[in-house]
Parts: sequence; structure tokens; C-alpha cells
Amino acid sequence: MKDNTPTPSGRLDPRLDPAANPALDPAEDTDEPAFEWMKPAPAARAAEGEGAAGAASPSAARPAAGAAANRPAGSASHPAAGSAAAGSPAAGSAGVQPESRADRKAAEAAAAGNAETEPDAEPGRIAPAGQDAGSGRTADMRQPARSSAMGTHYSEPLPTSALQVRPPQEEVERRNAEREQAARAKPVLPRFLQVLLAIFYPVILLVLAVRAVTSPLFLWVEYHRPGFPGDGYGFNADDRMTYGSYAVDYLSNWSGPRYLGELINRSGEKLFKDGEVSHMADVKLVFLSAFGAGALLVLVSIIAIIYLRRRTPGGVRRGLFAGSIVTLVLIIGLGTLAALGWQQFFTEFHRIFFAAGSWTFALEDTLIRLFPGQFWIDAGLVIAALVLITAVVTLILTWPTRRRRGLAPARKGRKGGDAEDSDVKDDADDVPENGTARPVNL
Repeated sequence: MKDNTPTPSGRLDPRLDPAANPALDPAEDTDEPAFEWMKPAPAARAAEGEGAAGAASPSAARPAAGAAANRPAGSASHPAAGSAAAGSPAAGSAGVQPESRADRKAAEAAAAGNAETEPDAEPGRIAPAGQDAGSGRTADMRQPARSSAMGTHYSEPLPTSALQVRPPQEEVERRNAEREQAARAKPVLPRFLQVLLAIFYPVILLVLAVRAVTSPLFLWVEYHRPGFPGDGYGFNADDRMTYGSYAVDYLSNWSGPRYLGELINRSGEKLFKDGEVSHMADVKLVFLSAFGAGALLVLVSIIAIIYLRRRTPGGVRRGLFAGSIVTLVLIIGLGTLAALGWQQFFTEFHRIFFAAGSWTFALEDTLIRLFPGQFWIDAGLVIAALVLITAVVTLILTWPTRRRRGLAPARKGRKGGDAEDSDVKDDADDVPENGTARPVNL
């Protein structure tokens, strides 16, 4: 509400200039608390002066306060503003003061808000909105204050406003490429375990086949099968079975050379000479080392199988499939060499594991009478057959069929010539419509 009653002739006009009449200046009245609200802040006097110079109505006070806050500091086109900001009372009261108390309070609040927003600015300078008063740089994290008749309002950015900024296109493409590469890359450990399984599998099969041959059962089959050569120095099948069992048992037990060195024949003489006992000790060392290595490989293979079954579907099948192929290649190669020249193959095999001259004996020695040349040929054939059959069975059981690979079964075409086209269509059907490939177990 505004009082429009005319001022009596004998009464002082409240709009009189306080500079002309110091008695009316509220800034000089420090003993009257009722005029405390009329005392402007030092930084707000320039804003009041600018607001009063613009217009005397309440509607003109609000734009004047905003203009004082947004005018650049030290502008050459407005020298009066700089002098008013310096704190001169005369400059601040040169214009007309706001008409009502609410307008004056709004102007004072706007000036005080500007002073709080720019604490580092000089008393005579008001920094432009959005810039730092000291360096002139644009402020990024604070919006300019907005003044209104009800007070000062601030607009702060949201804490997550940085998340809405899209990175450059090159950065987006680089991240997408890295994400796709990480999705396509396969772990190294499962592949490494599959390779170990493929390498260990033929060795394990070979050790198991050798262990099956070095058994009393194989001795009995050999000594009693038709066509096995007899002993020309007096050993019958029972003597061979008895003495040969001692030699075979020695290879797998933990006894010393006395186990064979103290054996005697029917005539009371030593059954095995010292050279034969020494060679059997060397053979025992090779056999125990091979059996120990085979047991270690079996343990590692079991651990690899357990890990692959839990972490990589189809990993065990792929490892055994590759191992069976390696086994077939190895057995076929060794069988070809043995078939081309058995005596040369047997001699080179002994040269690898035994010292020269320690494994050759006379025909009347016990080892030759118990284990003639035909025995080693039969043993080699049995070892090759066991390994070959096991590898073929493993190859069949682990063959990568469509069902084992996780693919849909192939549909037969209407005609024989359409079978290939049907397979191609099946492969195309395995790809989803969105273009991403379906994971398969290879």
C-alpha cells in the first residue's frame, strides 16, 4: 500500500536530499535503532545509487539492482558507478531513493548477495555475472545470483551434471572397440590347460599300456600262446612263468638288486649273472621314473579336467579330442618305424635309456631265455594296439558334432543335392536377428 496524501506546506518533504540537509541523513543517526535497516552496506551503496537514479517506483528498483550486479567492473562508459561503489555518501544519495521500505530492503538484499557471491572482488568493483572478479575467467560451477523483490536466489548445477556430458566420438569408438575385444578374447588359463591335456594324454596312455604289459597276466598269455618259441636250454613254460614273474615283480617293487641276485636255479647256481642284475636295476629305474611321471601327469590332468568342466563348457572334450589326434599320429609314426626295421628300432630305443654294452647278452643267459626277441615284438604290438584302440575310442566320443558344439541339428533337404544348401541355411539360422553370434561349445 502506498500513501498518496499530499504533503502539508509546513512539513518537510521526505524525499529531500540528505546531503542538503544533514539532519535527515539516517546514516548519521547511530543512536536510533529504528533506522538500522536504512543503513546501506558499503558495497551496496552503488547498487542503491544506480537503482534510485533509474526510477522512483517499485518496479524500477528491481531492474536497477540487477543492472548494478551485472555491469562489468571498472567500465569506462559509467564512471559514476565506480565512484558510487567507492563508498561516497554523496554519490549514493544524489538520485532519488526507493519509494517504499520493501523496495529499499530488496535493493539492500541484492547488493549484499552480490557481495557474498564475489568475496574476492574489490569494494569498488562488481564482477560481471559468470566471471571471476580477480582473473576474469568464466565460472564453471556457480551460476549468477538472481535478485527479486523477495530476496536472492542461486542456481547451482546438479551433482551429476558431468555424467550427462557425452565424450568425443573418437573416445566412444575407442571404448567400444576395447569392449568388443574384451568380449571376444578368451581366458589364457583354459586354453593352456587344454594344450596340457592334449600333450599329456598320449604319454599317459603309453605309460598305462607299458604297465599292462609288465604284468604276470601278460607273461602267462605269452608263455602259453601257440607259436611262442620254446627254450633250447631246458626251461619249460612253468619255469619261465616262475622265474619271469620274479623279474617282472622286481620292476615294480621297491626291493634292491638282492631280489634277483640271490635267486638260484635247480642246479644251485645263480639264476641271474651280475651283468643281468645290473641291467635289470637300470630297467627298474626307468620304469619307476616313467610310472611316477605318469602318475603326476594323471593328477595334473584330473585337476585340469575339473577346472575345465566348471569354467569352460566343452574344454575337456576339445582337449581330449586334440590329445587323441596327437596319440594317433605318434603311434602311427612309431609303428611305421618299427615295421620298417624292428631290430634297428629296438637298438635305438635301448641306446636312449641305457649305456652302451650294458644291455647285450648271450643266448644262454637267463634274460634271453625268459624274454626272447618274439616276446618284445609281441609286447610292442600289444602296447601299440592298446594305445591305438583307446585313442580311436576317445576320438569318436569327442568328435565335434553339431549337438556337442551346441548347434541345432542339420535338416535334410528334399533332394540329395540340397543337403549342402540345407547345412548352409542351418548355419545362417544359428545367427540371431540382432547380428550377434550365438555362443557355442567348440
